[in-house]
Amino acid sequence: MPYRRTPKVQERLDAQHEKIVAAAVEQLAAHGYAGCSMAAVAARAGVATGTVYRHFPTKAELDLRVFRQVVTREVEAVRAASAEGDPVERVLAVFETFAARALKAPRQAYALLAEPVGPEIDAERLEFRRAFRDVVAGHVADGVRRGTLPPQDARLTAAALVGAAAEVLIGPLSGGSAGEVVELRTFVLRGLGGRDARYP
Repeated sequence: MPYRRTPKVQERLDAQHEKIVAAAVEQLAAHGYAGCSMAAVAARAGVATGTVYRHFPTKAELDLRVFRQVVTREVEAVRAASAEGDPVERVLAVFETFAARALKAPRQAYALLAEPVGPEIDAERLEFRRAFRDVVAGHVADGVRRGTLPPQDARLTAAALVGAAAEVLIGPLSGGSAGEVVELRTFVLRGLGGRDARYP
């Protein structure tokens, strides 16, 4: 007869699983993927390395789990920040929130955007950008419908802006100057077909 876990045992395993994931998220934020070894995660979680492997048989599986959790949180943050205002204000809120959060946690943001890891994470990065693109595209399309933005392909504009914003941030996140993102607002406005009041 196959062994069946009791609810109490399953609850303990689930709690252990979440503890490991939380430790991996913290390790990623502090040291990036390069410092996110199974042993390092185990030490941060206060468990044996073998315990981490029981929950995540490979490092790639753990990396994916962490990436998805952090990205989901970031997408929800920009979605919440851009919930109100006119369409242009909402688009600006997406990029300003994205940039501000990235600069507050530069090691984590660099890991999410550009740190060399492996093909699994590269594939997830495409999904990450698509998720941000879809948030922006919704606001752009609303602006076109209202007539506050010129006619345009909302998805194409959004994809171009997301890609450009990510590229702009890589320098500051990898040791450059935060001043490199100061003009991001103006760039986004111009990309939408609008203009910054500072530059009539």
